[in-house]
Amino acid sequence: MKNVKLSKLWDTLHSSYWFIPSIMAIITTALAFTMLMLDRTGKANINYWWSYTGGADGARSLLGAVAGSMISVAATAFSITIVALQLAASNFGPRLLRNFMQDTGNQVVLGTFISTFIYCLLILRTIHSEGDGYSRFVPQISITCGILLAIISIAVLIYFIDHASTIIQASHIIENVSDDLDRAIDRLFPKKIGRSGPFGQEVAEIPENFDLVASPVRVTDNGYIQAIDDEELIKIARKHNLLLRVESRPGKFVIKNSNLVMVFPGELVNRKLTKQINDAFILGKERSEQQDIEFPIVQLVEIALRALSPGINDPFTAIRCVDRLGAGLSRLAQKDFPSPYRYDEDHKLRAIAFGATFEGLVDSAFNGIRQYARSDTSVTIRLLEAIASIATYTNNPESQAVLQRHADMILRGSQEGLPEELDRKDVQEGYQAVIKALNCNSGIKHWN
Repeated sequence: MKNVKLSKLWDTLHSSYWFIPSIMAIITTALAFTMLMLDRTGKANINYWWSYTGGADGARSLLGAVAGSMISVAATAFSITIVALQLAASNFGPRLLRNFMQDTGNQVVLGTFISTFIYCLLILRTIHSEGDGYSRFVPQISITCGILLAIISIAVLIYFIDHASTIIQASHIIENVSDDLDRAIDRLFPKKIGRSGPFGQEVAEIPENFDLVASPVRVTDNGYIQAIDDEELIKIARKHNLLLRVESRPGKFVIKNSNLVMVFPGELVNRKLTKQINDAFILGKERSEQQDIEFPIVQLVEIALRALSPGINDPFTAIRCVDRLGAGLSRLAQKDFPSPYRYDEDHKLRAIAFGATFEGLVDSAFNGIRQYARSDTSVTIRLLEAIASIATYTNNPESQAVLQRHADMILRGSQEGLPEELDRKDVQEGYQAVIKALNCNSGIKHWN
């Protein structure tokens, strides 16, 4: 449970705009006191061309100018970031805001400006001239370090101007979501939870009266299931000698008091067990790709659907999304989806948890785009090309049947949605390419 919760905590912190700037501000504060300590040792009489050797008045003016400019630039950078978030929400969908919030570049930029401002204030308060009622103190090392931070801030500003103009480009956003999908595939497939048993053994171990005797553990709150600590569920089941059937999976919305887990035998369900099982589920107000392989796919589909809307009418962005979806599904077609039946160390069935399936993921990827693009020749053809590409990576009859079904639906939709005969002919050629790819990889004869 600790790893799942720590992973969720890091994901939350990484998606905030306060965490990295706060860490940088703390480090800069420590740097300021360290530099002042070096200056107070009396060994600060440096006289290099790159060091500050002026008086107290010049030091105040210098640090005051740096501090004032840094807070102004920080406000401007924050305003530009907010505008970028607004553009992302309106053009690509509010679900993409989380990707922008996770952008480390923006967080470092804000942290740099704020940290330089704080550093200058901390050093500025210690500068005294002979007429101030204090002994003269001009921290040369600290001021030199402040000048260096100002130069670094200028370089960061140049980086931010380039970065801000890049992150709002459709190609960049699509690539980031596609990278999230690739990382989720590497992280979740194959997913080892407990131990899997011999093929065909699982169903025989499920009690015939499971549904009659099992009792539900109900959800204690509303929200999306963001993560499940599967190992913790196995430990709970083993400790109490239970068989658990998880009724939902990451990415699904659960309603308070709905069935979360079915427990066999049901008479062992009590308040303590209910709390333990609920603690193994992390709920949130939005979906997350931590254990939800479908979420990045849905994000790419949302970008494509908005691009195909009459108000935007940008089929090229939709084609890029289809290309990325095809690449991701090609990787998934080569993966072994984990068994829903999970065993403990004693080879005893402890949990049944049905996760995402290849059919469900293909449906999520292609259904919406197919329905919106039935009157767009270029997107329709690219959908068939993506399916043909995926077909070359699998010889699983069930997966091939799913791809065949989607190719059939795309063909029928184009016959109804495309008025031009030559366009329909082009789509027919793309469909035949899908059939050829399926036949070449399986030897199974397909028909239209």
